[in-house]
Order: sequence, then structure tokens, then C-alpha cells
Amino acid sequence: MKKLLIYLKDYKKESFLAPLFKMLEAIFELIVPLVVASIIDNGILNNDKGFIISRSGILVLLAVVGMIAAITAQYFAAKAATGFGKELRHSLFDKIQSLSFSELDKIGASSLITRITTDANQVQNGVNLVLRLFLRSPFIVFGAMIMAFTVDVKCALIFVGVIPLLSLVVFGIMVYTIPKYKKVQNHLDGITLKTRENLSGARVIRAFTQEENEIEDFTKKNNLLSLLQKSVGRISALMNPVTYVIINAGVILLIYSGAIQVNEGNLSQGEVVALYNYMSQILVELIKLANLIITVTKALACASRIENVLNLENSLEHNSNNAVQTNHAVDFRNVSLRYKDASDNSLENITFSAEKGNVIGVIGGTGSGKTSLVSLIPHFYDATDGEVLVNGVDVKSYSDEELRLKTGFVLQKAALFKGTVRDNLKWGRENASDEDMLSALEKAQILDSIKEKGGLDAEIEQNGSNLSGGQKQRLSVARALVRKPEILVLDDSSSALDFATEAAMRKEILNLDYNPTVFIVSQRASSVMCADKIIVLDDGAVVGIGMHSDLLESCEVYKEIYDSQFGKEDTYEK
Repeated sequence: MKKLLIYLKDYKKESFLAPLFKMLEAIFELIVPLVVASIIDNGILNNDKGFIISRSGILVLLAVVGMIAAITAQYFAAKAATGFGKELRHSLFDKIQSLSFSELDKIGASSLITRITTDANQVQNGVNLVLRLFLRSPFIVFGAMIMAFTVDVKCALIFVGVIPLLSLVVFGIMVYTIPKYKKVQNHLDGITLKTRENLSGARVIRAFTQEENEIEDFTKKNNLLSLLQKSVGRISALMNPVTYVIINAGVILLIYSGAIQVNEGNLSQGEVVALYNYMSQILVELIKLANLIITVTKALACASRIENVLNLENSLEHNSNNAVQTNHAVDFRNVSLRYKDASDNSLENITFSAEKGNVIGVIGGTGSGKTSLVSLIPHFYDATDGEVLVNGVDVKSYSDEELRLKTGFVLQKAALFKGTVRDNLKWGRENASDEDMLSALEKAQILDSIKEKGGLDAEIEQNGSNLSGGQKQRLSVARALVRKPEILVLDDSSSALDFATEAAMRKEILNLDYNPTVFIVSQRASSVMCADKIIVLDDGAVVGIGMHSDLLESCEVYKEIYDSQFGKEDTYEK
């Protein structure tokens, strides 16, 4: 939690004034029992109406001033807490954006969503309550005890016995529940993941009539979360009744002891009432403190989860080796890749080079490592062994921004954002003109469809849900083309297109006037047949490199792929 307190640095004034005004309110509250005692002993017993009215006026004044102090404290506490929450979410979002794919894969999107929403809100609520009650409640508890000593030492000893016992209960429950609340939040991650998967995969679930299975699975996870919440809730719920029992036991002892003292003439009736009021104040404040402890316990558990993310560092390696080693656009030198916590390499000893302006085809079966290979070019992952060079420089020597500005990457799964077509295309190049965007749409074979929807100002729903699969892929290609990159990577970006549309789009890309180096990743032999060099992968290893005609003769894997798609009777000279 200490690390998160830096987000209050811009709210130091509010963080100071909120507890200060709460303390003022508490001081006025501690004076009230003494005024009531004086009304009883000096006003009521002496039948002095003037004294009663004057002291009642003091009570009203104390109430009004206390209310003003309380409202002021609430205002400053709310301002500091909401500002803290804003800064925390900004920092957490920035940290998530800075993490490499390895860290994002390890934590998971659902867990990150929970941490930036539910966890951040819990911590914000904790800060709000701490500023309001953390000093006030203990101040009144110990202040009431001290004021009790000013009334009668013997009766005040009851306070000395009650308060440590209450503290033991409160902090004992707190120590027990903190790890339990962490478990609850971790299971909440699972619920978020399940919900997210069901929303994004609703069509697939319905297509395979798996609604009942998903509902059953969600119900199991939800019931488990409910059981955990009930388990920790039962312990937390003990705090109020146990507190009541201890305080009321103290009240019984106090009244009994006070009655004896009054009978002996050592105490007045007003003083007994004052002592009872102080005990009641302790009861009220400890109930507030108990609720505060429960909220703070949740906040500490959530803060720990947020800190775990903020403490993560981008694991991508960077160095300053800027020496030019080759004139090739892309070089792979004995490159191997193993993902975090994986038992085997996804890529093994990959070596090839791509000249500037070359078209490189990457083909292989499902799981052969095609996406893993091209993901190393923009340095999405670190190669476990070997070197990946772009324009003769190790990718680790580039800043991430510099390297990725050179690269246009169309991901295997098209990802679009809510907004207009123009908004989505400007992700490629922020200062792109309308002419550039229309030209990119035309080359991607989607200009006519976009014009029918309203042109560049046509609305795109979240994740492109109002577009077909082929339209989403082509719009993603257009977004990459707007950048006019030196290296264009098309990672299976035409799988939803018919052969004619794919061929037309590929022809436009191969005839781009700025002559980029193009990587075409595909499972279709027709997509890579035109490449200057085809890399054939099988189980993470290169089993063939060459042109189409050469590979048909020398590479059994490529020949099998080609035969499965074109038939053995077709000529291999195509």
C-alpha cells in the first residue's frame, strides 16, 4: 500500500485537512457529555432553567459547528480519494500499455480488467474511509477514556480493560481476513474471464448449442466465489456482535460501579451519565472502526494485487549495439524462441535473410510457429537464442517506438476499435490525409464497402462487430498500409477472403510504389506462391527455404500442403 500513497502527492492539502476537520468534530463531540453532566447536576437538580437553556444553547452550537466540520472533512476526503483513484488508474493503465506480450500473457486480460476496475475502486474507497475515520475513531476511543479519568478514576479503569480487548478482536479478525479477501479477488478474476469469453464468443457458443454447459460452468464458478465470500463474510460479521457484547458488558459494569459510587456520594448522577455517554461513544466509534477495518482489509488485498502489476517490468531486452552488420532488411541468425513457462521451444534454430523489397512467404501447418516467427521482427518477444536484425541492427538496439514505426503488422485476429473508419485508420499514421486513407482502402479491396456504409466517417462498433470477418481483415490491412512501412507483415490476414479478393489485394500490395519488404504468413499455398522466398515451418523448425517450384521438388512438407489444396494431378510448375 505504501507504494500507492505516492498518488496522493497532488492532494496533500486535502489529505491533511480531511482528518484535521474530523478531529475538530471529534473534540466537539467529546465535550458534549460534560455539558450534559453539568445540565443534570447544576441545572436540573437546582431547577435552574436559565442554566439549562444556556447549556442547551452550547449543545446546539457544538452540533452546528461539528456538522460544518464533518461536511468539510467529507468534502476534502472525497476530493482526495477520487483524485487518488484517477491517478492510480492512469498509472495502472500506463503500466499495462508498457508491458511486453510475455507479461500480458502471464497475467491475463481478465485479471488486468479486474485490477483496474474493481480493485482500484476498493482501494479508492479505502482511502476515503481512512481519511475520514482512521484518526477520528481512535481519537474518540482514547479521548473518551481520558475524559472518563477526569470524571472518575475508578470507573475509568473499566475503559482500560474494555479497549485492549476490543482492539484484540478487531485486529485479530483483520489479520485473518486479509489473505481471504485476496482469494476472493483472485476468484473474481476467473468470473471476469468467463464472462469476457462468453461475451466475445457468444456466436460460437450458440452455434455449438453450448449455452447450458456455459451456464453450468459459470454457476459453479459463481457458487465457489459466493462460498468464499460467505466464509470470509462470516468472520468479518463477527466483529459487530462481538464488539457489542464487550461494550455492553462494559456498560453494565460501569452502571453498576457508578450506582455504588453515587450511593456512597463519591459521584453525581450527571457524572454517571457522562461516563455512560463516553462508553456509548466508544461503542459507536468502534462499530465505525470495525466497518473501516473490513473496508481497509479489502483495500489492502486489492492494493497488493495492483502493486504486483505496478512492480512488473517489461522483460524485453534492450542494448546499445548499433553497429551495422548486414545490408539485409531482415536477418534471423540461429534464432530460437521459448515462451515463458513453456517446456519446449516454439522456434528452433531459424536462419534466413530477406532483402529490401523482397516478398517472403511463411507457410506451415497449424502450430508450426509461423506467428511466433514474424512476432520477433517488431520485437514483441525476445528471442531465447540467436539474433533478429532489422536493417542490419539487432532489434534489441531499437527503441520499441522506432522499430514499430518501421513495421506495419496485421495480426492474425483482426482487432478494430469503436469509432469511425477514419479513427481506426489513423492508428496506422495519425497525420494521414483523407487521400492516403482512401488509397489504402482501395488497395485493401474494401473501399466500395466503406463508401456504402458512409465513407471515412462510417461508425465501427466495438471490435468491428458490424463488419463481416473479411471486411475486418481488409480494414486491418488498410490500417497497416496507411503507415507506408518499410516492413509489412501480413499474418494470415486473408483467411476470411475469397481467392479472387485475396489475389486482387495481394497484387496491389506487391505493386506498392514505396517497395516494402513483405512477409506473407498463410496456410494457403496460393498466397505464397508468388514470393521471392518461401520459408516452410514444421513444429518450429525450418524444413525448407526457396521458391515455389524448387520447394515442390525438394520439400516434402510444402509438397503435401500444395497437394492437399490443389490436388496431385496439377502441374508443379505453377
